[in-house]
Amino acid sequence: MVHAVVMGIVQVLLALLLSPLLEGVIRKLKARIHSRQGPPLIQPYLDLLKLLGKEDLRSCAGLAFRLGPMVVLAAVLMMALLIPMGAGAPLGRWTDLIALLYVMSIAAAGIMMTAFASGSPYAYLGASREMMMTLTTEPVVALALIAAALKSQTLLLDGIVGWQLTQRFPSFSMLVAGGVFFLALQAQVGKLPFDIAEADQEIMGGPFIELSGPRLALIKWCFHMRLLLFSVLLVQIFVPWPQLAFAPLSMLATLVKALVVIVLVGLIDVVNPRLRIDQSMSYFTHIIFIALVAVALTMVKA
Repeated sequence: MVHAVVMGIVQVLLALLLSPLLEGVIRKLKARIHSRQGPPLIQPYLDLLKLLGKEDLRSCAGLAFRLGPMVVLAAVLMMALLIPMGAGAPLGRWTDLIALLYVMSIAAAGIMMTAFASGSPYAYLGASREMMMTLTTEPVVALALIAAALKSQTLLLDGIVGWQLTQRFPSFSMLVAGGVFFLALQAQVGKLPFDIAEADQEIMGGPFIELSGPRLALIKWCFHMRLLLFSVLLVQIFVPWPQLAFAPLSMLATLVKALVVIVLVGLIDVVNPRLRIDQSMSYFTHIIFIALVAVALTMVKA
């Protein structure tokens, strides 16, 4: 019990404190590719501190608008407790696939709830785009994880990781499922070419246009954490090797692998233009088909 509490605190603190630094790595990478010096690595921390110190201006007094960012934050922090970061998930037997998918949906619903409650037409448009993206990307992620669950014969995330570690080489179906998860990762973390819901140049922030001060800081912080958590989930479920006996070293190895994924996300972000919403829907229609192929492959023991 004490170990679970300690690991839970460590994982939540890692998600909160490390994620802005990884966002800083992406910003620095983008600047270098554009032949610029770019902001310092700690710039995301400075941005969050500045927003947290700003006045909380509100376009409406509705309960949904006020509580939406806190719902998103709570869901993302719960994800940090559900995902094993190298030393097993803190919640143990409660860390099953169904709970994770449910919490992921709550985070997306919180964003849409805030936008629809704001009364802004730009926020409405952004929320509509967010809804369409959610309805196409989350099934892809779910199917990739379901393929892993079917292959390992367990819904427990720790069980899936444990089964993977018993395999000398990844199976073909798991490679396909991992590739599908990676193809959906860019949209899950709101990076180009799938930052369609926010689209600063088109709808001026979309769902977040009416947010300011601390509540905008919470939303931005949540997106930084989602980048880290989804990257960790990818490497833990599909590339868990090596698993070290010493928990801190195992966690460090997981974070290094996640950093590699985050760098790839940054590279894709910097070299691609934003897709139109219809282009995105067409893209994920094809990816869903590949995800279904991965699930079918698990049925034939591939």
